[in-house]
Amino acid sequence: MAKAKFDRSKPHINIGTIGHVDHGKTTLTAAITMTLSSLGNAQKM
Repeated sequence: MAKAKFDRSKPHINIGTIGHVDHGKTTLTAAITMTLSSLGNAQKM
């Protein structure tokens, strides 16, 4: 059985964060994702 072709038509971005431990990298990434989600530009995880 052949696999379905992957749909690459949706725009996406990769977010990379660099910083010291316990300096809010995960919190910042979550806030960015929530903001984009509320604008309809991302899915909330």
